[in-house]
Amino acid sequence: MKAIVIGSGIGGLSAAIGLRNAGVDVTIYEQAAAIREVGAGISLWPNASKALGKLGLADALNRISIPQIDGGIHDAQGRIISGASGEFVVESFGAPVIIAHRAELLAMLHETADGIPVHLATRLKNYEQDADGITAVFENGDRATADVLIGADGIKSAVRAQMQPTSKPRYAGYTAWRGIAPFDYPANETYWGESWGRGARFGLVPMSNGRVYWFAVQNAPEHMPKPAEGHKDYLLKHFGGWHHPIADLLNASDEAAILHNAIYDIDPLTNWVDGRAALLGDSAHAMTPNLGQGACQAIEDAVALGNAVTASGDITAALAGYQAKRITRANSIVSQSRRIGEVGQWANPLACWLRDNLFRALPASVRNKQVAAVVGYEV
Repeated sequence: MKAIVIGSGIGGLSAAIGLRNAGVDVTIYEQAAAIREVGAGISLWPNASKALGKLGLADALNRISIPQIDGGIHDAQGRIISGASGEFVVESFGAPVIIAHRAELLAMLHETADGIPVHLATRLKNYEQDADGITAVFENGDRATADVLIGADGIKSAVRAQMQPTSKPRYAGYTAWRGIAPFDYPANETYWGESWGRGARFGLVPMSNGRVYWFAVQNAPEHMPKPAEGHKDYLLKHFGGWHHPIADLLNASDEAAILHNAIYDIDPLTNWVDGRAALLGDSAHAMTPNLGQGACQAIEDAVALGNAVTASGDITAALAGYQAKRITRANSIVSQSRRIGEVGQWANPLACWLRDNLFRALPASVRNKQVAAVVGYEV
């Protein structure tokens, strides 16, 4: 069996590895002229780290990541709103939350996918299919034919545009900045996690090699321009008065390395498959980052796809099994992540006071049940 994978991000590479493990001859096509990943962190919950283990990547993952310690949600003064126990995650799900650099995770996947051909600067125009196979037609005039085509080409997926032409990215109402700063952090501090203000949030997570990944989120119009004073000074003005060590992290960050992106997701789809073509990762279920599950769900997809192909030699049956395994779960997480973001970005002072106190009053058993529904899953 031959497969074409469109996209060489985390989802596309994971899918290619999973398909190769299933005995499929895989080729990857990537629209970018060079493989680059942004300088930001990524959290991999037990559902994703276990899935990577099933792809044969457990040891490689351990070399580039560290387990996350206790964290939680705080207010802007650093007072705890809702705690999160790293020990609970390990005891309950058999693996910690681990934090990695996105670029290092991508490099690990590329190294594991060594031997799988990757064609760069090759943008998909459309696909054509019949009873004998599926052909990818590229904008440069090239064509490639295989038994199956996997669209792992992100939230602006060309594969989804053909399969689901009415599906468009939806602006979430807020924008985000991300960065990595060198920081000599004590492991037992209580400020790790996310802090909520009024229409704004700030997160900070320790990484390997004395680094901290941070992110800032703020309600904003969709096409917010770059602040005239620069990203760092803008963030210091809006977040510098929040709790320690937010101002220190911002001051330690390189202005040129601060990333700024509007946040989008897509409405849940009812179908990911068109004959011999299937969606995977953000092309199928792009979600806001509020549950830290975007990449995690793409990795789950990859394992489920490989399993489905292994279980059935008929590609249409395999894709139907893949969709049946994944679509309800992924769509549920898209919706949950959207709701959490909406609540976290409330700006009304009374609504924020009620939110914070309701979260404080929530029993640990209820919080743990909610966590388990998302991360206590093995594909």
